[in-house]
Amino acid sequence: MTAAIATSNAVLDELREKIASLEGAGSRKRSVLPFGVQEIDAQLPGGGLAYGALHEVAGGGNGAVDGAAAALFIGGIAARTTGKVVWCLTRFDLFFPALAQVGLHPDRVIFVECDKEETVLASFEEALRYGGLGAVVAELVRLPMTASRRLQLAAEKSGTLGLVIRRWRRQAEASDFGMPTAAASRWRISVLPSEPLAVPGVGRARWLAELMRVRAGEGGEFIIGACDGQGRIRLSSDATDRPDQARRSFAVF
Repeated sequence: MTAAIATSNAVLDELREKIASLEGAGSRKRSVLPFGVQEIDAQLPGGGLAYGALHEVAGGGNGAVDGAAAALFIGGIAARTTGKVVWCLTRFDLFFPALAQVGLHPDRVIFVECDKEETVLASFEEALRYGGLGAVVAELVRLPMTASRRLQLAAEKSGTLGLVIRRWRRQAEASDFGMPTAAASRWRISVLPSEPLAVPGVGRARWLAELMRVRAGEGGEFIIGACDGQGRIRLSSDATDRPDQARRSFAVF
């Protein structure tokens, strides 16, 4: 009996060592992509967007205009990663010069054009599992909880940054954005009047970035300048003059 107990303890000790080793490797892989804006990074666990996780972005209520801003916000994030970017979509309507202006040169992007959303989801998951990519982007109308969990697990396994752009053909479809998903963060981007410059009739593009939900963190609102040529954002110079639209808290999950 004593020998059996000793053997059992040895097996348990070995198992604990293996688990600790795996957990250590996982923690080393976990990292974040900071925005470089203290006020925003402070709201995100770890100080940035988590790698090995899924993140959702949608446009605000101004149709195609806000949708384009959301795509550029995603493009700027992807531009600040290292390596190739896979972009899965059903409508090949991206404007390449605009992506290049936010630092994401089309030569870095592998576009996967699909015939339907189910194929987008399958391609997105396969690319997330592949690993070794800077980021994987998918344009989706709907993101069911079950599918989002599979995508989150795929991202966790490879350590890849998963980015979802929620796009709608009809405004009625936008209500799906309020449904819960397994994404680590959820953003909404809306176009604001340009920031005035000294030259009449010219201004810097500005967005309202709403961090609607973030896992283990607190959401908020930020008035930001649009992504520059390296994909970086900044707080708008007059954001501090509008406390009602900056860093207002939202629910978390």
